[in-house]
Amino acid sequence: MAEDKRHILEGRKRVIVKLGSMVLAASGGGVDQDFLNRLSDEMAAMDSERDFIIVSSGAILMGMQAMGYQEAPRTMKVKQALAAVGQSRLVQAYAAAFARHGKQVGQVLLTSEGLEDRRRFVLSQNTLETLLKMSAVPVINENDTVAVEEIRYGDNDFLASMVVNLAGADLLVVLTNTEGLFDRDPRLGEGKLVEVVEEVDRHIVSMAGGPGAAGSGGMSSKVIAAKRTAHMGVPTVIADGRMEGVLTRVLNGDPVGTLFLPSAEKLASRKHWIAYSSGRPRGTLVIDDGAAKALQRRKKSLLPAGVREVLGDFEPGSLVRCMDTSGREIARGVTCFSSDQIRMIMGRHSEEIETVLGSCPGEEVIHRDDLVLTD
Repeated sequence: MAEDKRHILEGRKRVIVKLGSMVLAASGGGVDQDFLNRLSDEMAAMDSERDFIIVSSGAILMGMQAMGYQEAPRTMKVKQALAAVGQSRLVQAYAAAFARHGKQVGQVLLTSEGLEDRRRFVLSQNTLETLLKMSAVPVINENDTVAVEEIRYGDNDFLASMVVNLAGADLLVVLTNTEGLFDRDPRLGEGKLVEVVEEVDRHIVSMAGGPGAAGSGGMSSKVIAAKRTAHMGVPTVIADGRMEGVLTRVLNGDPVGTLFLPSAEKLASRKHWIAYSSGRPRGTLVIDDGAAKALQRRKKSLLPAGVREVLGDFEPGSLVRCMDTSGREIARGVTCFSSDQIRMIMGRHSEEIETVLGSCPGEEVIHRDDLVLTD
């Protein structure tokens, strides 16, 4: 098993390290500085071989310590206020840890809404790339003070999987307070560590259970993040962050934690963004059986001849659903035309587009490079 892991993990040069609240929390409150120091020691020792990007929770933890809270608050406005207080303290803790090795850190605050916008997505990509070229360590967190959904659902696991795509990383390491994924609840004393997951299916998701106590994502959100990362052709390791030298051991391919293998069918970066980062669809296209088969079986673009109905109003460049005549969603994609334009050309051949519209923005309603199957 160790040899298999070593083969799979060898040569991984750009690593996303996700740290949750449970592994970061100090017994006396706030974030454990000694833990961050040890983590920076490991990263510094491998600095010449790899780029590291950190996705970190902990802003609310630091805010609670600063403001004297003994228990996590329940109301959204208090959580957001504590995050505002704690965010600067969190990045200061990272800065202190890496300053011991002469390295700077760069704070990057993201929101899922920001990642939905393709232009802002690309700008964020450029920022990360520049920080790495400057030999700074990016420390990424959801912008808790405005990202209501993040605080409510604990989606820094989701954020980490998106950063894999954003940064063009080739490995995700999720450090938590458990050894990895167990086949049943280890708190009952019966669980066995799952060393390798070939594919995240319903059975694997059922093993993960529900949310954790202090962190809100739990193992289930980590498993889903691993599934999304696998679709980028990137492996994920979930491991115990408190284990001595855990990051070094993972990257050496030691039998540590649970390894999630990459999918055989890899989504290109843009398609991954369409599938997971581009937000809610702005409309729906109902397509005929011939078009559905062309998309699913032949991996073709969606042509106007195959569109039967347009639901909703949207502009060119919008994310839309493609549904068959039975109401089943089969794909999502970015459309070349507005809803009004598609209504004018639907059912027609592509060579008629210019005659009907007076111009021809493209021959396809959705090009195959901008379309992802979801069935």
